Amino acid sequence: MMQVFPVRDTGLGNTSYVVDLGDGSALVVDPERDPRPYVEVADRQRLVIRHVAETHLHADFVSGARELVAVGASLIAPRRSALAHPHRGVAEGDELAVGDLTLQVLETPGHTPEHVAYLLKDGSNPRVLFSGGTLMTGGVARPDLISDADTVPLAHQAFWSVRRLLESIPAEVEVRPTHGAGSFCSAPGAEHPEMTTVGVERATHPAMTTPDEDAFVDQLLGVLGSYPGYFLRLREVNRLGPKVYGVDLRPLPRIRPEDLGEVHTIVDVRPIERFAEGHIPGSISIALRDQFGTWLGWLLAPDSRLAFVLDADQDERELIRQTLNVGNENIMGRLDLAEWKTTDQGLATIDLVSPADIDPAASILDVRQDAEWTGGHVPGAVHVELGDLADGTANMGPGTVVHCGHGQRAMTAASLLARAGNPPAAVIPADFSEIQRAATVS
Repeated sequence: MMQVFPVRDTGLGNTSYVVDLGDGSALVVDPERDPRPYVEVADRQRLVIRHVAETHLHADFVSGARELVAVGASLIAPRRSALAHPHRGVAEGDELAVGDLTLQVLETPGHTPEHVAYLLKDGSNPRVLFSGGTLMTGGVARPDLISDADTVPLAHQAFWSVRRLLESIPAEVEVRPTHGAGSFCSAPGAEHPEMTTVGVERATHPAMTTPDEDAFVDQLLGVLGSYPGYFLRLREVNRLGPKVYGVDLRPLPRIRPEDLGEVHTIVDVRPIERFAEGHIPGSISIALRDQFGTWLGWLLAPDSRLAFVLDADQDERELIRQTLNVGNENIMGRLDLAEWKTTDQGLATIDLVSPADIDPAASILDVRQDAEWTGGHVPGAVHVELGDLADGTANMGPGTVVHCGHGQRAMTAASLLARAGNPPAAVIPADFSEIQRAATVS
């Protein structure tokens, strides 16, 4: 009996799928770089991964397709992807036998020009549509990741691709998108669930409910925000074929303080409270959490030579996974803060303040995304998205207090400013609603 097992990456807002094909084999759809989650699901279900399918050239993560090919799978990918590594290129109308089932290929440009969806059928009965980024729960993936010239045409193609799928496939068929809410590949309005149905989307999807094609395109293009710069290079990384690491990665080697001349950037992944208490001067705070990889890839050049500072109880393997997943390959090792303390270079600190203790005369820097700022902000605050601080050009005064929605992005911003010679006065590690209430009361 066919079963679909979702493997969700909360930080990227993406879901990959392991599919039991009924004969002891498995298909994996749109895998991220680390093969372990898919291998572990297959092992638990006593399946062998025989096939891996890509819906498009991914911009937000390095594909794990080659990792699964290395353990015995065959790769299926859109012919228009022009992959430079072994695969079976497919196009509109192709049907492939996978286990006891059939995979039908439907060309669905919109998110990308080469995009396809896969309709999994049991005999002549459609069962599941793997829709990638073209048809998502309540929305579509953004069409502006190729070029300015392609954005409007792709938005129009997205409209017709969604309409085609929803009008031609039976209502009871499950829809399993790759992108979802929280993904910078998603246009605002997309929802979180990794499963919907054709019938639900036929009744509610904007491509079906907006007055016409132009209204859909105008609505889609009117809500697109910023996205990480690494999105513009990972498509080519995936086309050419990323390096294969395998299931077992070596631990991070230790780096001595005296060897730091070989390291370009120190990234401190400890909780922000620990960073505030004391950190290596010039280090960048990016707390290890679900969104760690996104911010690492957004803020640091792909050729940066990275040394990490971790607490003893933090997951080194998760750090490596997220770093490689966004294509930053130069992982040099980890620094022991206790060893650093024995040098004569000392530690830097930064103050944490509560919303109630903000000096009314202080300059306030808000580093949230544009949509968050538009939804409400502190009167008089300066707004610069965190991603725009990466080049160190923001000229903020020494009394600046930085905030975001909870504190992690604000601490990253503070560390970037300090590294550029503009140390802020403090960071507010609080929920934005608390900050807003305090500002209103004052």
